Amino acid sequence: TRSLSITSLDQSMFEKAQGEKVTLPCTFVLSEEDEGPLDIEWVLIPADNQKKEQIIIMYAVDRIYNHYYAAMTERMQFTNPDPRSGDGSLDILNLKSADTGTYQCKVKKAPGVQSQKIQLTVLVRPARTKCSIEGSQEIGKDVILKCASQEGSPLLSYDWRRVSGTQELPATSMLNKNTGELLLKNASQDYSGTYSCVASNRVGTDECSVELNVTPPINTAGIIAGAIIGTLLGLSVLAFLVFCYCKKQREKKYEKEVHHDIREDVPPPKSRSSTARSYIGSNRSSLGSMSPSNMEGYTKTPYSQVPSEDFERAPGQNPTFAPSKVAAPNLSRMGAVPVMIPAQSKDGSIV
Repeated sequence: TRSLSITSLDQSMFEKAQGEKVTLPCTFVLSEEDEGPLDIEWVLIPADNQKKEQIIIMYAVDRIYNHYYAAMTERMQFTNPDPRSGDGSLDILNLKSADTGTYQCKVKKAPGVQSQKIQLTVLVRPARTKCSIEGSQEIGKDVILKCASQEGSPLLSYDWRRVSGTQELPATSMLNKNTGELLLKNASQDYSGTYSCVASNRVGTDECSVELNVTPPINTAGIIAGAIIGTLLGLSVLAFLVFCYCKKQREKKYEKEVHHDIREDVPPPKSRSSTARSYIGSNRSSLGSMSPSNMEGYTKTPYSQVPSEDFERAPGQNPTFAPSKVAAPNLSRMGAVPVMIPAQSKDGSIV
């Protein structure tokens, strides 16, 4: 004979959205035969049967113990602060997707023992839904409108609608509710307008929109020709700039070479003084080596004229000097050493 009985057996499955609150029911009725201490225990049964059950909260000996499960320590509590009244229901606050699982309520009061299992599913609402357009928005082309949610528990469903113009989808449109794609075949300018997509699941919805603008085909040939012409003009300008730069560099280099060039093949011009010294030195050496027999021509050489660059001229251009009776120059002033010149007497003897 059962003295203890659980009365909240009508609902054993719950679906809630993330962030909401849920109350897992566990009400019971005691009888006069139940004389032992009252114990109420909530456990989480893991999906893997090989793992042990996890105690999350417990009422025993008139005290509540809720430190067994750290993931819910601050988010769970008994619905009734005094479970002895026959209500051992559990409140879970701010639900998370990780809270999904099977929960079991165990009520003990000797000699009665009863338990109840409840399945909890925490769903995530659709969120961060984005709309996009794939394909060329030209007349006669096929256009695909895409819709996808970044968050949301399956199964997600998508639905498109037109929010401008006739507010009806084109007759050639094809919708896939599972993927969120809307195909518009053979688009025309009448298809232009604003389209909205609604993503939904069992706990919520989210929405996005996109603007479709169907235009005539673009003259691709003209664009390509313009691009080619622009490229050629750009290359021409670049080549001209390079040419001007190279020309300027060559001119600078030529000016620098002309300014610093020293021609080594042309000897420097001789001065009048150096020419005179070389002439006198050559005559001095010649006088020193002459014999009496060949001195007659040199005695007639005039010394009254100073040598100049004329001696450097070609033989055909040298001027001839007429012999004159002029006193011999003072050789000591010219840096020459006096030389005694022998003379021949009438009888043939040398004086």
